[in-house]
Amino acid sequence: MEQAPDLLRYERMLWDLGLDLVAGVDEVGRGCLAGPVVAAAVILPRDKVLLQELGGVRDSKSLTSQARKRLDKEIRLRALSLAISQVEPSEIDRINILNASLKAMSQAIDGLDHRPDVILVDGNQFIPHTIPQKVIIKGDSRSLTVASASIVAKVFRDHLMERMDRKFPGYQFGRHKGYATRRHKEALCLHGPCPIHRKSFSGVKEHLDKTRDLP
Repeated sequence: MEQAPDLLRYERMLWDLGLDLVAGVDEVGRGCLAGPVVAAAVILPRDKVLLQELGGVRDSKSLTSQARKRLDKEIRLRALSLAISQVEPSEIDRINILNASLKAMSQAIDGLDHRPDVILVDGNQFIPHTIPQKVIIKGDSRSLTVASASIVAKVFRDHLMERMDRKFPGYQFGRHKGYATRRHKEALCLHGPCPIHRKSFSGVKEHLDKTRDLP
């Protein structure tokens, strides 16, 4: 039987060095055709009991929607500090999705009530920030702090896209959250892009001649 990963390995290593305020940061929505890219930053306490209560936290993609919502509430209750940032589609089109993702994560760090001693960043690229960082490939499945940020960002963005579904009916944003599903592509062919589509993305820019006006 495969042993479960130690999701506090990186945090404990940094805590042992005297770096008490460890922030995890992650983004969601990078591969979408519509909507913002959203990042969350989370600092968890060095409290064994509180951290045990977050035992169900793991990579947000491996959780059901209901599990994410439940854990989002638990994380918000127990985090020392938490912040969310988003970069809108027009800015994504202007600076590209990689830079937009890094910008969203940096802004989320700036939004924390406490300045972290160190940042754990999901992925393989450092964010534009002066605080010391450690990048962790697949960090949302290897660090409790990064996984917590992943869940918070995912729940926030999903809720936002459900609101966009009501504002721009016909695209089914509430179902696919802006990702390039078959139904989403069919809607783009039928209606053209709406104001929250990323106009520079393949799959969207081909339909710009049918751009949908605001209702």
